[in-house]
Amino acid sequence: MRKVHVDLGSKSYDIEIKNTILDEVGKKLRELSKAEAAVIVTDSNVGPLYAQRLNDSLTKEGFKVSVITFPAGEESKNINVLNDIYNKMAEAGITRGDVLVALGGGVTGDMAGLAAATFLRGIDFVQVPTTLLAQIDSSVGGKVAIDLPAGKNLVGAFYQPKAVYIDPELLSTLSDRFLYDGMAETIKYGCIKDSNLFAMLEGYQDKEELLENIAEIIELCCNIKARIVEEDEFDTGLRMILNFGHTLGHAVEKKFNYTTYTHGEGVAVGMAMLTAKSEAIGIAKAGTSERLNKLLVKYKLPLVAEMKTEDFIAAIKLDKKKAGSSLTLVLIKDIGTSILQKIDFKDLENYL
Repeated sequence: MRKVHVDLGSKSYDIEIKNTILDEVGKKLRELSKAEAAVIVTDSNVGPLYAQRLNDSLTKEGFKVSVITFPAGEESKNINVLNDIYNKMAEAGITRGDVLVALGGGVTGDMAGLAAATFLRGIDFVQVPTTLLAQIDSSVGGKVAIDLPAGKNLVGAFYQPKAVYIDPELLSTLSDRFLYDGMAETIKYGCIKDSNLFAMLEGYQDKEELLENIAEIIELCCNIKARIVEEDEFDTGLRMILNFGHTLGHAVEKKFNYTTYTHGEGVAVGMAMLTAKSEAIGIAKAGTSERLNKLLVKYKLPLVAEMKTEDFIAAIKLDKKKAGSSLTLVLIKDIGTSILQKIDFKDLENYL
């Protein structure tokens, strides 16, 4: 088993990575919690595949289990679906001493985490991420949120899980599109912090070789994020580098109503656009954009979206990373080296 510790004082927790760990969640959670009841929050794609196994694992350890399933997709990450989760938790009799288990991808983890952070003013929760994107990124670090019509993740909180249990075998039921969706975030880590990781991804010959090494990749990415979160839990400094590609990527997702581009595809477009521009104006080393684009294409990720400059500007006006009249962009000087560039919002067009 691989383990990554996130050291946040009283909010510290472990990320455990192991094949078939899904069947051990009940035992592990019983060691952490005296809860009488556990509520599994999952979506309509993941629930039919894995909720029963998780239910059995929890029941075996004496938890009274309820399962709440919502329609899969980013369009469900809203206040109405969250309200339905609250009501079902209340109907199930969940108390402040009980625990929530988020079983699914990034949407599930974000929304279930926000439910845990706010129901009865906060109950314990653990993450059991089932997509590559969630396993390497969104399940770690305690950012939980829902979307508003105005933009992505505009209502949320910082609320750390009690543990993250990652079962790489669950990726076997993931479609190629969503496997590569997660690869966008993996490439991001290589860009901002780890040139060796980037080179590893360049070297894999095919999907089979990638999956043979996926546990190591997950551990590397979780380690990078854990160290950054330890230094900047509330996203006021260093943690901002994790947003590489995200400001433009969220604009892409929003423009197409979260139905045309996945999160990772939007981030890929954002990384490609920003790096091309930053290289053109002399910030990034010559050849960086070409190398990044080649890797994105290798993992079947887009480099462009059919959008106008004004579409990006309109979407970014309500981006949560905007502060007053300024915006902090994450740029890379070279593969593995990133910087934070604070700009006036009126100058954003120069980077598009």
